[in-house]
Amino acid sequence: MQKFAINKFFLVALLPLMLQSCFVAKNYTRPEVEIENLYRTDNLPQDSVSLASVSYKDLFTDSHLKTYIQKGLDNNLDIRIALQNITAAQAYVKQGKAGYLPTLNGAASATRTAKNSENGQFGSFFTQPFNQYEASGTLSWEADIWGKIRSTKRASDASYLQTVAAHKAVKTDLVAQIATTYYQLLALDKQIKITEETIENRSKSVETITALKEAGQANQVGVDQTAAQLYSAQSQLLDLKNLVYQTENTLSILLGEQPKTYERSSLDNQNISNEMQLGVPVLLLRNRPDIMQAEYSVVNSFELTNVAKSNFYPSITLSAQGGFQSLELDNWIDSHSIFANLIGGLTQPIFNGRKIRTAYEVAQAQQEQSILNFKKALLIAGKEVSEALNEYNISVEKEVFITKQVVALKRAEDNSEELLNSGYLTYLDLLTARENSLNAELNLISNKFTQLSATVELYRSLGGGWQ
Repeated sequence: MQKFAINKFFLVALLPLMLQSCFVAKNYTRPEVEIENLYRTDNLPQDSVSLASVSYKDLFTDSHLKTYIQKGLDNNLDIRIALQNITAAQAYVKQGKAGYLPTLNGAASATRTAKNSENGQFGSFFTQPFNQYEASGTLSWEADIWGKIRSTKRASDASYLQTVAAHKAVKTDLVAQIATTYYQLLALDKQIKITEETIENRSKSVETITALKEAGQANQVGVDQTAAQLYSAQSQLLDLKNLVYQTENTLSILLGEQPKTYERSSLDNQNISNEMQLGVPVLLLRNRPDIMQAEYSVVNSFELTNVAKSNFYPSITLSAQGGFQSLELDNWIDSHSIFANLIGGLTQPIFNGRKIRTAYEVAQAQQEQSILNFKKALLIAGKEVSEALNEYNISVEKEVFITKQVVALKRAEDNSEELLNSGYLTYLDLLTARENSLNAELNLISNKFTQLSATVELYRSLGGGWQ
C-alpha cells in the first residue's frame, strides 16, 4: 500500500513535466513591414557605413560642443528619469525569472477555544477551554504546462528592453538638441558681429549725410532715412542679444545646470566632414531607439496575449505543507507534533463572468495596436530621414547661390557709393543697396545654420547619438 502511494506521488510530480510540450504560447516573429523606398531617395550606397554608426565624438569636431554633449549625457534630468525607469523594469525582470520557482510561506499561530456544553442550550455554561499551537511552512509550485510563466517572463524582459531603448532615445534627442542649440548660438554670434559692423558703418553714414546736407548736397529726407536704418540695426542687435540670452538658458537646461554664459567657437570654424551616408533602410530597425522601443512593445503585447490565452486552460499545482502542531505549549516543538501534507491540485475555470474571454480579446486588440504603432514609427522615421537629407542637400545648393548674391550685392553697394559721389545716384539708392547686402549676409548665416542643423537631424533620425 505504501509503495502504491509512492508511485502515485511520482506520477503527480512527473505529469507536469510530461505536459511541457503542450505549450499554448506561440513564439514571437517580427511583423511584416515594408522598408523598401523608406527614405524616398536613390542615394543608398549598399556598402557604406551608416551615419548612425558614427559616434558623436567623431562626427562633431568642435571641442566645446563635445564637452557640452558629454556633460549633458552625465547630468541631464530626462536621462536620469529614464534610468529610474530602467531600474523599475529590472525589478520586474527579476520577478519574471522567479516565476519558475516555488513559493514558500511560513506561519505560526496560537488558538484558544471554548466550546459550549453537550446539551447545546443557549445560555449554558462553557466547558474548559483548550489551546492549540501550530508552526508550519507551505511550499507551492505551479507547473508551466501552457507556457504562461514563460510568456510572463518574456513580457517582462521585453518591457525592460523597451525602457532601455527609451533611454537610448532620450540620449539621441539630447545629443541632437545640444548640438542644434550650440550651432544656433554660433549663428547668433555671427549675426551680432555683422550687425555691429553695420551699426558702425551706418553711424558714419549718418555723419556723412548730415555733413552733405549742411553743404547743400543732400536733403533732410536722406538724413532721416539714413538715421532710420541706423535705428533699425540697433533694434535688431538688441533682439539678437536677447535670443542669445534665451538660447544659453535653453542650453543650461539641457546640460542640467544653472543658466550661465557658455564658451564657444565660431560658425566659420564648423566643419562636419562625414559624408551623408544613410546605409540601407533595414539599419533603422537596429539603430533607431524609438523603433526598437516600438518593436519591444509588440513583443510585450504578444507575450501578454499568450498569457491571456493560457488562462483558458487548467492550472496544475503541487503543494506541500509541514510543521508542528500541539495542544500543549511544552510539547509544541516535538517529534510527536510533526505533521505533513502533500496536495496535487488542478483548477479549471468554468464560469467567471466572461473575465478570461474579455482579457484575451483586450490583449489581442492591444497587440494589434502595438503592431500598428511599430509600422507607424517606421513610416515616421523614413519621413524624418528623407526630410533631413533633402533639407541638407538644398541648403548646400542654396549656399552657392546666396554666396554669389552676397558678392554681387557687396559690389553693388560699392558701385552705388561711387555713383553717388559722381552724382549719378541718390542717397536712397545707396541705402537700399546697403540694406540688401546686409539681408543677404544674414541669410547666408541662416543657411549655414540650416545646413548644420539638418546634419544633426539626419544623424538623429538615423538613430545615432547614443553610441
